[in-house]
Amino acid sequence: MVFLNIAVALVAGGIIGWMASLVMNRDASMGVVANVLVGCAGSVVGRLLLGGLLGAGVLTSDPFDWRTLLAAFAGAVLLLAVINLVRRGRLR
Repeated sequence: MVFLNIAVALVAGGIIGWMASLVMNRDASMGVVANVLVGCAGSVVGRLLLGGLLGAGVLTSDPFDWRTLLAAFAGAVLLLAVINLVRRGRLR
C-alpha cells in the first residue's frame, strides 16, 4: 500500500510540475523528470509555506485533497519562479 501511495504521489507531482511549468513558460525547456522533481519539491515547499494556512495534508498520504494539490501547485510555481530568478535574473 505504501508503494501505491508513493506512485500516486509521483504521478501527481509530475502533473503538478507540468502545470506549473506551463504557467511559468518553462514547459519547452523541461523534461518529464524535471517536471516530477519540481512537482514533488514544490509540494514540500507548498506544504511548509501554505499547509498550515490551508489545512493541507501531505502528497503521499492524501494526494487528491484539493488543499494539498493547491499547496503543491503554489509551491511548484514558487520554486520555478526562484529558479527563473536565479538563472535568468527575472521571474518569467
